[in-house]
Amino acid sequence: MDALGRLTPEAYKQLEKIPLIVVLDNIRSMHNVGSIFRSADAFRIEAIFLCGYTPQPPHRDIHKTALGATETVAWQHFANIEQALQSLQEKQYSIAAIEQTSNSMQLQQWQWDGKPLAVVFGNEVEGVQPAALPYCSMAVEIPQFGTKHSLNVSVAAGIILWHIGGQSITNT
Repeated sequence: MDALGRLTPEAYKQLEKIPLIVVLDNIRSMHNVGSIFRSADAFRIEAIFLCGYTPQPPHRDIHKTALGATETVAWQHFANIEQALQSLQEKQYSIAAIEQTSNSMQLQQWQWDGKPLAVVFGNEVEGVQPAALPYCSMAVEIPQFGTKHSLNVSVAAGIILWHIGGQSITNT
């Protein structure tokens, strides 16, 4: 780890985190959850909220892709998305759905202001559920130019975290 310049989990936990919480709602795949934990570690986000039936650590299939990030990234489980989003609103977080809607803005038009933010990712098939949208002050979509109009949730999370986290880390 020294040769690669990697932090120990203890040193990582002491670092200031980006005021960003990833909310995962009813994600089915443990590999997607693990991959998102790993991306969250890479960009030093504050926490991940796991909602509904989203799998929770510890589990070997999550660990397989997280590679230890479940030990460095804070996480919490909520029985449903509404509880998680109400909690975030009470803490004055802005909430953005990462979803294609009639009012969504393109990712390249979105500039994060550095204030506490939560980004909501929905189920691999259904997306962000309609019950979550009233809690969101915006919807952001990743532009796509092929024949498919969706990305794997872990890929979408990686793109969003790079977009937000890259702005934050390079400016600190």
